[in-house]
Amino acid sequence: MTTLQSVPALGTHPASGSLPSRAETRDQLSRATYDLLVIGGGILGISTAWHAAQAGLRVALVDAGDFAGATSSASSKLLHGGLRYLQTGAVKLVAENHFERRAVSREVAPHLANPLTFYLPVYKGGPHGAAKLGAGVFAYSALSAFGDGVGHVISPAKAQRDVPELRTDNLKAVAVYGDDQMNDARMALMTVRAAVDAGAVVLNHAAVTGLRFTRGRVTGADLQDRTDGTEFGVTARLVLNATGPWVDHLRKMEDPNAAPSIRLSKGAHLVLKRTRPWRAALATPIDKYRITFALPWEDMLLLGTTDEEYEGDPADVAVTEADTVQILDEAAFSIKDQQLSRDLITYSFAGLRVLPGGPGDTSKAKRETVVTEGRGGMLSVAGGKWTTFRHIGRTVMNKLAALPGHPLAEDMEPMNRLPRKLPLPGIANPNAVAHRLLVDGPAPGPRMAPDTARHLATHYGSLAFDIARLANENPALAERVHPDAPEIWAQVAYARDHEWAETADDVLRRRTTLTIRGLATDEVREGVEKLLADRD
Repeated sequence: MTTLQSVPALGTHPASGSLPSRAETRDQLSRATYDLLVIGGGILGISTAWHAAQAGLRVALVDAGDFAGATSSASSKLLHGGLRYLQTGAVKLVAENHFERRAVSREVAPHLANPLTFYLPVYKGGPHGAAKLGAGVFAYSALSAFGDGVGHVISPAKAQRDVPELRTDNLKAVAVYGDDQMNDARMALMTVRAAVDAGAVVLNHAAVTGLRFTRGRVTGADLQDRTDGTEFGVTARLVLNATGPWVDHLRKMEDPNAAPSIRLSKGAHLVLKRTRPWRAALATPIDKYRITFALPWEDMLLLGTTDEEYEGDPADVAVTEADTVQILDEAAFSIKDQQLSRDLITYSFAGLRVLPGGPGDTSKAKRETVVTEGRGGMLSVAGGKWTTFRHIGRTVMNKLAALPGHPLAEDMEPMNRLPRKLPLPGIANPNAVAHRLLVDGPAPGPRMAPDTARHLATHYGSLAFDIARLANENPALAERVHPDAPEIWAQVAYARDHEWAETADDVLRRRTTLTIRGLATDEVREGVEKLLADRD
């Protein structure tokens, strides 16, 4: 491992094309009047800022923590149509989800998403029979225009060749369908970058301390930079509350008497080392409505998720011992014991689904997006699914255009005149990028390792060449951050100078995979902090 003493020192001059300093960004935010201030840097706020900037609005985006720092980086990492929604007859919803899934994974961000085959095991005495599930996956694939092949049923023996840890006792058949997978934090960061490329001004680690009012209307926010305590403000013609689990907290800043508008459901996950390679994922029915996933992801195995109502402080959400027991017990329906040893767990995380307020079981609640207008004119958006993040951005923009008096309509391009499938930065064929990284290494130095090349290609697309140049210019940056992970130090420098990384967790948890692999050691953390501090 690269020792702390040998962590690359880059001097005090940021890399060419680096982001403006936080002080410069605060000054820019304070001086201008924005058309739209988006409070909340989860994927809903990010997508709205991206679409608003594309539409020609002057946009600011702030978040109290890091971009995608909460629920948006605590998902099941899937772009999917929602197979379980067929159970409730939501055929139109599944078709819409499939459209968005295909658009993102094929045209908007093929460098950040990858197709994944799912096996749905049918056990004797299980909640569903083989014929029903076979028909279900066929219908599911039909709603996707058979873009991932035809849903069908295969034998247990064939399935076990792709999933060696599949439990075959009492296994009658296995239904097969296709969806897509992503690294949610990386997808969110690339969308932030797209918003900035379109003209948005963004700042993370900037907490709202109060709302600004003009004649009873919300016209901005007062903020505090959490990195140094500096206080500043942003003035805007319209404010969008996209704070996810905290949406009602901000609504009460607007109107202390605002009634609760949402309820929360906790989804917990475990990350484990894999005992053997997996070439497909498992989606195992637990009951009539719930499915538990076992997903090969980032060379690891991702298990989950839970679904239970949550009433505590959103900041305190965490995986409990009860969550861990439940996830492992449910995984054991279809996975052999040796893959479920607690010794293999490297990380656990929990996120909060934002659901419309009302009674009923959270596992059966619709993942609807709700847009409301408060007494002071602040818009609040909550709910929805990662898969439809672009659609949600367009939905909010259409709402902005239709506001009474049309305050922004004259200044924005209608959504139907904008590119329907504008790609995210770095779009490229990841196989081609990985090949180039392998063959275009520095002449006198060692070639890039294949796992590092593949990692960079599938997390940055063509922007991986910028990271490779950093490594070529400074050989210390070409070293691995940890010997058991593909990441190199150039990624830390790049996260600092080009991806708004301010803290070690920003880097280790969201811009790289070191935390989820269980490799964010004290030595690694100190090295990252040293490199982050080495800025202008």
